[in-house]
Amino acid sequence: MKPFSHTNRTQTLQRLANSRYDVIVVGGGITGNGIALDAASRGMKTLLIEMQDFAAGTSSRSTKLVHGGLRYLKQLEVKLVADVGKERAIVYENAPHVTHPEWMLLPFYKSGTFGKFSTSFGLKVYDFLAGVKRAERRKMLSKKEVLTHEPLLNEEGLIGGGEYVEYRTDDARLTIEVAKKAHEQGADLMNYTKVTEFSYDAQGQVNGVQVRDQLTGESYYAHGTIVVNAGGPWVEQVMHLDEQMEGKKLLLTKGVHLVFDRSVLPLHQPIYFDAPDGRMIFAIPRNGKTYVGTTDTVYETDLENPELTDEDKDYLLHAITTVFPNTSVGMSDIESTWAGVRPLIQEEGKGPSEISRKDEVWESSTGLLTIAGGKLTGYRKMAEEITDIISTKLKVQGVNAGPCVTKTLRLSGGDFNKSTDYRAYVEDRAKELTKLGLTFQDGLNIASMYGTNTNQVAELVSRVNPYSSLPLAIQLTLLYAIEHEMALTPVDYFMRRTGAIFFDIHWVEKWKKAVVEYMKEVLNWSDEQTNRYNVELEARLAEAKG
Repeated sequence: MKPFSHTNRTQTLQRLANSRYDVIVVGGGITGNGIALDAASRGMKTLLIEMQDFAAGTSSRSTKLVHGGLRYLKQLEVKLVADVGKERAIVYENAPHVTHPEWMLLPFYKSGTFGKFSTSFGLKVYDFLAGVKRAERRKMLSKKEVLTHEPLLNEEGLIGGGEYVEYRTDDARLTIEVAKKAHEQGADLMNYTKVTEFSYDAQGQVNGVQVRDQLTGESYYAHGTIVVNAGGPWVEQVMHLDEQMEGKKLLLTKGVHLVFDRSVLPLHQPIYFDAPDGRMIFAIPRNGKTYVGTTDTVYETDLENPELTDEDKDYLLHAITTVFPNTSVGMSDIESTWAGVRPLIQEEGKGPSEISRKDEVWESSTGLLTIAGGKLTGYRKMAEEITDIISTKLKVQGVNAGPCVTKTLRLSGGDFNKSTDYRAYVEDRAKELTKLGLTFQDGLNIASMYGTNTNQVAELVSRVNPYSSLPLAIQLTLLYAIEHEMALTPVDYFMRRTGAIFFDIHWVEKWKKAVVEYMKEVLNWSDEQTNRYNVELEARLAEAKG
């Protein structure tokens, strides 16, 4: 199989003009990659085009939960809750190395959004709609039990709480694993290539795209029978290359997150709590850190690098100190931050927090298909929905595709017989990796991140540079990112292949210079390219620091 690397990317670009695709997908977030996987696994010849890196937009900047959307029950979004609730389990079974079940605590207060009865009833309905297995069904807790679970919670007005299972994920790595699986199924996926215009047949129907390589400036043409716009926050911009969108309008909202060291905010488990203004916020422990978010505010400026303001930080800090009054969390305790933009379908008279997260598909008069809205959790179902439409259209033109198989298709790195095999596998692989000279902890980190791809990572030991200042673990994961995950820049590695800019920013600061030099050698960068990527990395670090 062709490597999913910079080498394969160059070769694919050079043969685009001589290729004819059944489907061209514009947008390399979780939705676009999900469509590429579904289409390729049905036998469709598929191309995906992404103007930045895979998952560089919303799909690396979410709350990093595969969750069912409990709060949407209050908006009577019953079908949405049922669909995405069931999808949680599917994502987990297909990718247990990037999806981890955890008990979420929902405390309720006298003046809060959720009361004792509504919480009990809501969680019970939630379990039913989502088809939650018996061992993970909701538990109701007394005030005393809630404080035993989380002593930092504010006691004043506390009545009790509920516990239910949600799934923590790494959104960018989930997207990458979907992309890698799509590649395994035969799809061509291109990052850093931007659609600049559409082409049309004699009947005025879209039949291809002109793309520009963002790294070299060269342009290429690709022909496709069906073109899908899955551009996320850029959906309208892509549509305007075709025709003005009528009857549909996106509302872009911003969510922000703050990251603290666990010593500053030492939570025992994830908490879902009321902010003083009634909005709901997550506080989630993760690998020695605790992150808190999100917000819902209308956003209309820089989509590629969303801004996080002092007002955003003040809002979350106030919410934290209200619910956890015995902590002294302040601005100086924020280690890193991120902001993401959600593409929602605007609904008259509704605020950002009230708008439905359901997805919609529509078709322009030129045949361009567009999908917008939706949630990370429901990506597979969204992809199935639009790929069914594509399949029907292709059948009219004599192309017969197979049925959807993604419900039971293991993602890259998720080839376990069953999800419960994951933990034992990680322990076993970690022990084996120590034979390469890695510490047991480094082995655990690698095996837990890459799942059944761990052996591929280990095989790169013959390629490491014995004279590099980089530790073996970093060399292995960096080489794997370059050779098997199409990482092309230091930001790709530090932000989307490892998540370190968000969750271990001091580590990034320590090793950034050596990583850039290593990538320069492997990818044969010029001094000008090296300087450009250094500048980009410093800009992303500055943003993360707020």
